[in-house]
Amino acid sequence: MVKMTLNVEGMACQMCEAHINDAVRRDFKVKKVTSSHRKNTTEIIAEEALDEEALKSVIDATGYRVTGMKTEPYEKKGFSLFGR
Repeated sequence: MVKMTLNVEGMACQMCEAHINDAVRRDFKVKKVTSSHRKNTTEIIAEEALDEEALKSVIDATGYRVTGMKTEPYEKKGFSLFGR
């Protein structure tokens, strides 16, 4: 699993976040995608890294601009009532 964090310019509201999330879900197989107009970021969790140029192209087509991208391994955090 990987986590991709994108810096995205142009988002102003929750509807902007939804446009980006919908575009990513439509064109790529992802486990989860969330965007924040306050942080200017989109986070994607997927089984494997997505094609960065294709991802940038899909988001740019929605009218927003990707200004940076970072990919890192992702491990789902376990939940335990007893562990700290």
